[in-house]
Amino acid sequence: MSAGTRALSLPTRLISAFSGTVGLVIKIVLLSLVNAFAIWAAVVLSDHHKWRALGLLAFVTAAIDAIYLTRRWTLPLKFLIPGTIFLLAFQVIPVAYTINVAFTNYSTGHILSRSEAIANIEQNSLTEAGNGASYAMTLMRSDKHQLVLALLDNSGHAFIGTPDGLRPIPRDQVTIAGGTIASAQGYTPLKGTELGSIDTELSSYKVPVGGGKAIEPQGFDSAVVLEPTYRFDARKDAFVRVKDGVLFKDNGRGSFVAANGAEIEPGWKTYVGMRNFGRIIHSPLIRSPFLKVFLWTMVFATSVVFLSFALGLLLAITLNKPGLSFQRTYRALLIIPYAVPAFLALLVWQGLLNDDFGVVNRAFHTSIPWLFDPNWARVSVILVSVWLTVPYFFLVSLGALQSIPSELIEAAEVDGGGAWQVFRKITLPLLLVAVAPLMIASFAFNFNNFNNIYLLTGGGPALNNSPVAGATDILISYTYKIAFAAGKGQDYGLASAIAILIFITVGTISAISFSRTKALENLA
Repeated sequence: MSAGTRALSLPTRLISAFSGTVGLVIKIVLLSLVNAFAIWAAVVLSDHHKWRALGLLAFVTAAIDAIYLTRRWTLPLKFLIPGTIFLLAFQVIPVAYTINVAFTNYSTGHILSRSEAIANIEQNSLTEAGNGASYAMTLMRSDKHQLVLALLDNSGHAFIGTPDGLRPIPRDQVTIAGGTIASAQGYTPLKGTELGSIDTELSSYKVPVGGGKAIEPQGFDSAVVLEPTYRFDARKDAFVRVKDGVLFKDNGRGSFVAANGAEIEPGWKTYVGMRNFGRIIHSPLIRSPFLKVFLWTMVFATSVVFLSFALGLLLAITLNKPGLSFQRTYRALLIIPYAVPAFLALLVWQGLLNDDFGVVNRAFHTSIPWLFDPNWARVSVILVSVWLTVPYFFLVSLGALQSIPSELIEAAEVDGGGAWQVFRKITLPLLLVAVAPLMIASFAFNFNNFNNIYLLTGGGPALNNSPVAGATDILISYTYKIAFAAGKGQDYGLASAIAILIFITVGTISAISFSRTKALENLA
């Protein structure tokens, strides 16, 4: 058998090799891994009381086992199941989750559930009691290796404090030295390196003493009695500020708020309807930067596509002429920006355009603030993006030009058509039949071209009227900043709402553009 024949028969031979016993073993191993992962996920879901998800997991796992262990009638499903799982995991679920988050207040300070937020407020609102009660403290371990606080009050009474409460111990069971408990019967004092390894455990250690009060360590040798600043009234479903009785009620948006607008943190994650979309429209701090960023995004994406297409087409026409010297060399050189990883090229350009020591300013003896002036920064990101995109349009235009029948061009020239007329009436319309859909795709890509903006300018320089948006931010980088650096911190709900608007905008523009390009098909 020749080498060529062996190469062509390789897929068939591989299928045969993995059939029979070998294939069955591989199937059993893979199914075992799937079931092992399902068991682990079931334990996690049960710990979090996610019973619906647990039931769905059990049904899906059983269905997969049945499909792949049955021989005949499930054959089509064996090929559909992997694709369906990946479609759900990487497309449907992320989109559904983004839409869900857009209608919530999910953000910094609103991450917990309502019950968790109430418990957190009760725990973190403790302040030092007015009577100034304090204890000399010694850190010890019980016989069961549990951390306990050996406490000595100002009257010389000894206590053992645990997360379960405070328990007095007789004086004859302790040894007091230097105003602290040196030893206690049944307990071992912590010494040396042991003290340095309990910071995390000690930071959340509290000994309840009734009335919402608790004893909390202060360092390694003292403890004080803390009392709650707020008390949760279950009957009124509200928090009461202990010192003055001010009521903090649920405002329906995931926070306990007083009548004067004062808010207790943290809040909790809850559904807020269209509030995030309303903030984009009605909040001046969001609306004004959003409109500026949206306008710049349209200008950026449109400019990059049309400039790249025009320059790529010009180069393609120039290098498509037969008999041109070094034609292959020129073509290879033009592909270099396309071959270099984009993130690396952007970082290089960031250095080249530096206004102090950049090569561009030094080569042309200028001092243009390419990346630090709003207008020049916009010019910079367009030029660099065009530099990265031109090779793509050069390749597709060159291929489209070579697919145009030469007879059409010759017939037009015989009829007296000049170069411009031939290009406008023959070449360009036929070229757009193939290139127009790619231009629409390129527009959608540049509309969300996060890398080019973030790696080159970081969205900057900053705008005076916005703490988040920068002069070169496009919607996707603006959304990223809102999600991770807006207001009090992360604002995932607002970022998801803007992401939905981006999807609607790009989808609408693409749909309209594709419908308009159908007219070009009649030219083909």
